[in-house]
Amino acid sequence: MQVPIIDLVTQYKNLEEEINIAVKRVFSHSHFVFGKELESFEEKLARYTGAKFALGVANGTDALLISLYALGIKGNDEVITTPFTFISTAEVIALLRAKPVFVDVEEESLNIDPALIEEAITDETKVILPVHLYGLCADMEKILEIARKHNLRIVEDAAQAIGAKFNEKMAGSFGDIAGLSFFPTKNLGAAGDGGAILTDASELYEKIKLLRVHGSNEKYYYQSIGFNNRLDAIQAAVLSVKLKYLDSWNKRRREIAFKYTSSIKDYVKVPFEPEGYYSVFHQYTIRTEERDRLKEFLNKRGISTAIHYPLPLHLQPALECLGYKKGDFPVAEKAANEVLSLPLYPELTDDMVDYVIESILEFFS
Repeated sequence: MQVPIIDLVTQYKNLEEEINIAVKRVFSHSHFVFGKELESFEEKLARYTGAKFALGVANGTDALLISLYALGIKGNDEVITTPFTFISTAEVIALLRAKPVFVDVEEESLNIDPALIEEAITDETKVILPVHLYGLCADMEKILEIARKHNLRIVEDAAQAIGAKFNEKMAGSFGDIAGLSFFPTKNLGAAGDGGAILTDASELYEKIKLLRVHGSNEKYYYQSIGFNNRLDAIQAAVLSVKLKYLDSWNKRRREIAFKYTSSIKDYVKVPFEPEGYYSVFHQYTIRTEERDRLKEFLNKRGISTAIHYPLPLHLQPALECLGYKKGDFPVAEKAANEVLSLPLYPELTDDMVDYVIESILEFFS
């Protein structure tokens, strides 16, 4: 049996008629940039997430970049974040000539450890940028408390966490501003790149509306230097179709995740979901010292897996200028040697799930 790490073809086949109608509608009116398709999706997304405002942008990386830019982050400013995440989180800070300041992650959740944040705060600190890793919210209650105490802004990296909740509040609705990604493999994926910015602040909303279109609110007149950074109408139309199914897809992800957990918890370290949290399991990532051997074993049985992530950001050559060294963030470093993401998506059949479980049990037998 072949079990791919993701199956976008089956997802498309399940929605083929709706998606084709939506895409043909865009071509029929040919308003490919801005227009009613984007406005409609942004309204739906804001309602879904509980944010007052949602703005479509080109991708999740740019969602974070524009968010920090809108907050005025610049050279010599410091932004506290996690070293155990995708490169975009730190990359956007560096692109603005600001400094990423890393804090180690929690052993159980692998999200940023709030207990370590305060000691990393300096006079140059302007923002805390938590990542909701694998679809599980960071501890936003503690992070918000620290931010208020030190008068810091919060930018949430919710790229992996649309639909996730902490104390019944949606990921992306806690901070000053949040970035979402609609990369095709995300829980809500576009037919290509896509992203969005969420905020409750009207002044940030108005500023970002300018920034994403060259700093302009009237054609050929520019109020500020900005970006060419928009979510196109075709992607908005596709995402509007898929958004209707997101809750049921996330529910199916949780069903599969809990079946994995109940079956393999005695053999590997399984994902953590504390009381008050609602994970959407963008990834189902286990941990084992036998990671590399298990990955090879599963591959030979036709089961695709992935490593999220093999090298923490503080050890990446691109960020060596920050001066970090091996041993600085031991929890993140240990996790990088142990994590393995199993196939998990709504289109997985029960037979596929059983096959993955049986294969893991066979490996450890």
